[in-house]
Order: sequence, then structure tokens, then C-alpha cells
Amino acid sequence: MSDVILECRELGKSFDEGPSRVQVLKQVEFALKKGEFAAIIGNSGSGKTTLLHLLSGLDVPSQGQVLIDGKDFSSLSDKQRGVVRNHHIGFVYQFHHLLPEFSALENVSMPLLLRQCSLGEVKQRACAMLEKVGLGHRMQHKPAELSGGERQRVAIARALVTEPSCVMADEPTGNLDVHTAREIQALMHDLNRSLQTSFLIVTHDLGLASQVDRVVKMEDGHLAEADRAGLAAL
Repeated sequence: MSDVILECRELGKSFDEGPSRVQVLKQVEFALKKGEFAAIIGNSGSGKTTLLHLLSGLDVPSQGQVLIDGKDFSSLSDKQRGVVRNHHIGFVYQFHHLLPEFSALENVSMPLLLRQCSLGEVKQRACAMLEKVGLGHRMQHKPAELSGGERQRVAIARALVTEPSCVMADEPTGNLDVHTAREIQALMHDLNRSLQTSFLIVTHDLGLASQVDRVVKMEDGHLAEADRAGLAAL
């Protein structure tokens, strides 16, 4: 059995800009293995976030396929993609996107409530995941009562609480100071190793990129393996 959990084939994405059609992604090929930690780097506007949104089902491609566990994901309806995403993919944004009126525990519980899990199971799993990210003592605090690093820990717990095959993160340390960014980096690596959950991140943080298993670079709509030795020059 293949250990590839996520892949895309000949993936393309175009957008209309006035009378012109702009090709953002061109024939992108990529595969992520179980337990792998990979990073996508590249200049601003190169298509990194667009690719992440296509791979996670937040958007649909103009051409090509996205497959999760060997099954075509991109051709499903919005509702069907939402169900698959809830079971297989966690997502972490740069600006955490926590619901301000709810506690950390309630925010982490949301994906399980969408699955209609029992309230007892929801609480048990959400509490356990908050403990795992070091926030067992902050479960009842709302986002406004948490630091930036703590909010991102809640967002990571929310992404992992469904036990997904893969967590995707768009600039997860981009809104944090250097010390806090390194703490979040270490946390993600610990969770990747302990849970064997794959991580795929978009980042401008070359310090973070240099620590992952594999780095790919988006340039002119194409994706290629990056030169690890030359990361500092990118």
C-alpha cells in the first residue's frame, strides 16, 4: 500500500483579471507522505497560498486533480469536500481565525461538533488536545485573554483534534515574534513526530523551512524541489 496520503496531478489554476486570464499554477505535481513535514517557499504572489487552498479543498482547480488517500477530492461538491476535509485535513491560518466569543475549549470542539460526536467525546478529545499543546490551564479563556502564541496553539489544537491525515498551515509563525515563532515551530515538530500526522506549511520563515523533511519552491506557477543548502540565499 502506498504511503502517499495527499497528491496533486497536473494541477492548474487560472483567474480572470479584466479581459485577461492569468495562469497562477501550471501543471503542478506534488505528493505528501504519511508522517512527512514539508514546506512550500517562494516569493509573495507566486501561488503558494493558492496551492495550499487547492490541496485542502478550500478552492477548486481549473485543471488537474487533488487526491486524498488515492481518491479524487477536487471533483466533489462543496458539501462533500467539507466532509472529507473534516475527516482528513486540519488547517492553521496565519491569523488563527478563532471565534472570539467562545473559549479555547469551545473553539477546539467545533470540528468534532460538526461531525455530531457525542458531547462527552467532544469534551474528552478537545481537552486532551489542549493539554497536548500545553494549554490545559487556559481551556476556559477566550481568544482576547490569550497571547498570540497561545491563540496559535489553540488553532493548532483545533486542526489536530479530528486526528487528520494532514495539517496544512499558511504562514503559521508569520504573525509572531521570533521567540514565540520558534516555540510554535518546536510544537509542530513535536506533534508531527508524536502523532505521525503529516504537516504541509507555506512559510517565508527560512529558519522554519530549514528544519523540515522536504522543501519545495513555487516559482512562475511551477513547483520544484528546493536546494536545501541554498535556503539562506532565497
